[in-house]
Amino acid sequence: MVNNQALRHIEILLVEDSPSDANLTIKGFSNAKIANNLHWAEDGETAIEYLRQQGEFTSAPRTDLVLLDLNLPGMDGREVLTEIKSDPNLKLIPVVILTTSTDEQDILRSYNLNANCYVTKPIDVYQFIQVVQLIKDFWLVAAKLPPEQLNW
Repeated sequence: MVNNQALRHIEILLVEDSPSDANLTIKGFSNAKIANNLHWAEDGETAIEYLRQQGEFTSAPRTDLVLLDLNLPGMDGREVLTEIKSDPNLKLIPVVILTTSTDEQDILRSYNLNANCYVTKPIDVYQFIQVVQLIKDFWLVAAKLPPEQLNW
């Protein structure tokens, strides 16, 4: 049996307003042993446009995995998650919440909105890189992502 993930680049959308957190995440994924392209959106509105391939993103590749911060300017991560999971063309894309919030209400609400995973960002840079590596290892190596859909 052929692993389709091994035959193509995994397209990841990072939705993060903090340039330093984005750089650490990008660094963590750049060392991946599996081919991936990480795209960065700094706010929720841009993320939704990218995912729906609208505006300047009409030729953007289909996203395989979303890493989503909850605390975003404008449209926050909860609203982005709601948009993704209520859109028939996007709802199968796994969404990993990657945020500083440890609030139990944020965790519960994220899972109620159908987040696939909730990860709290460590404050320590070394631990942050380790968490990104764990996300990469699980979602890019161990987990099977939904196959590409022909009718996108």
